[in-house]
Amino acid sequence: MQLLTDAKALKGKIRIPGDKSISHRAIIFGSLAEGRTEVQGLLESQDVKATINAFRSLGVDIKKSDGKILIYGKGPKFKEPKEAILDMGNSGTSMRLIAGVLSAQDMSLRMIGDPSLSRRPMDRIAIPLNLMGAKIEGQGDRCLPALQIQGNKCLKPISYHLPVASAQVKSAILLAALQTKGETTIFEKEITRNHTEDMIKQFGGQISQVGKEIRLLGPQRLSGQKLLIPGDISSAAFWIVAALIIPNSELVLENVGINQTRTGILDVVREMGGQITYSKVDEVNKSATLRVSYSNLHGINISGEIIPRLIDELPIIALLASQAKGRTVISDAKELRLKETDRIKTVTRILRAMGVHIQAKEDGMIIDGGSELKAASIDCQLDHRIGMMTAIAALLVKDDHVNLEGAEAIQTSYPEFFKDLERVYYD
Repeated sequence: MQLLTDAKALKGKIRIPGDKSISHRAIIFGSLAEGRTEVQGLLESQDVKATINAFRSLGVDIKKSDGKILIYGKGPKFKEPKEAILDMGNSGTSMRLIAGVLSAQDMSLRMIGDPSLSRRPMDRIAIPLNLMGAKIEGQGDRCLPALQIQGNKCLKPISYHLPVASAQVKSAILLAALQTKGETTIFEKEITRNHTEDMIKQFGGQISQVGKEIRLLGPQRLSGQKLLIPGDISSAAFWIVAALIIPNSELVLENVGINQTRTGILDVVREMGGQITYSKVDEVNKSATLRVSYSNLHGINISGEIIPRLIDELPIIALLASQAKGRTVISDAKELRLKETDRIKTVTRILRAMGVHIQAKEDGMIIDGGSELKAASIDCQLDHRIGMMTAIAALLVKDDHVNLEGAEAIQTSYPEFFKDLERVYYD
C-alpha cells in the first residue's frame, strides 16, 4: 500500500486501543476462573482473537454483549478439542501462555502458527514446563512450532532462574504453577512486565514478590471479575514519536496504560528532551491522558535494566533517534532478534533504505541523528510493529511516496491504526 507522506503536522486526539498483553491475560484468567468475567476495552485484534478462539475450542463460553466480552469460566477444567489442534496464528503470546495452561491439563494436543510464528523458538518455555512434568516437543534444538503438548495434571513445583528477561516465559510458568500442588519459585534476570502477577491478585489469587524473586503456592482457585483494559502503551508509542518528530505537532493520547514495568519509553523521551505531560491519571486501572508536542531532541545511550520495559518500543525509538541531535546507542537488546522478525536486522535495513545513518550491533543499534528521510519501497515482513514504524517514518518524506508491503500485519495489534492516522494528519 502507498503511505501518507510529507505531513505538515499531526494534531488532535487519539484514544489508544486496549493493551494487547492485558487483553490476552484477561481471556486466559477469565477462562481459568470460576464464574463470569466481564471485560471492557478488550483489544479485538487478530492476536487476541487467536487466544479467544483457543479457549472456545477448549470448551469455554466466550460471548460479546453490549461492547463487552463475557467469559463463563468453570475453573481449569477444559475439554480436549475435537481436532486436538489449536491455531495461534501470529501470536507468540498466545502460544507461550496457553502452553503453560495446558501443561497441567490431562490432554494431548498440537499448537500451530503461521510461518512467522513457526520461526520463533519455544525452548524457553518448553524447558521449565518439561521440568514440571509436562512433555512439550517442537522442531529442532530451539523447539520451533508446531508444538506437541502432553499435559500432566500432577505437575511438580520448581525453582527456576529465568535465563532471559521474558514476561512470557515467567507467565507460562506461573499459569502452570496455579494448577500445581506446592510452591514454585521464579528468579527473574531483570524485572519484566507484571501483568500476570497483577491479574492473579485481581482474580483473588495469592503471589509474592521480593525484588526479582517470585513465589506462588498452588493450586489456587480464581473467581470471575469485572475488568477494564487500559490502552496499550506500545500502540501509543507510535503517536508519541510522531508528535515529537513532526514539526508543529501536538497530540492528546487518551487511555494510555502507565504500568511502571511498561513505561520505559516515557523515561527515554524525557531524557532525550521530549515534551510530554500527564493528566487524568487513573491509579486503579493504571492509565492516563498524555499530551505530546514537537520537541528538539538529543541522542542518549539506552541499555541495562530499562530494556525489558521498552523492548517492543525499540523499533519506533530507533526512528525517534534518527531525528535527534547526536548519536543514540541501544544495547542489551538481543531479544529483538527473536520477535516476529529479527528486529535489529529489519529496523536497520528499512531505516537505512530511507536514508538513516544506522548500524546494527549484535545486541542493538547505533543511530546517528539528523537524517532526512527519503522514499523507498519497504517490505515489513508481516511484522506489525515494523509496519507501523514505517508508516510514521513515511510522514517525514517530502515530495515522494513510500510503498509498504505486508501492511495487513498491523491488524494483529492495532486494527484502527490507519484510520487514526488519517484523523490527525495535516498536509
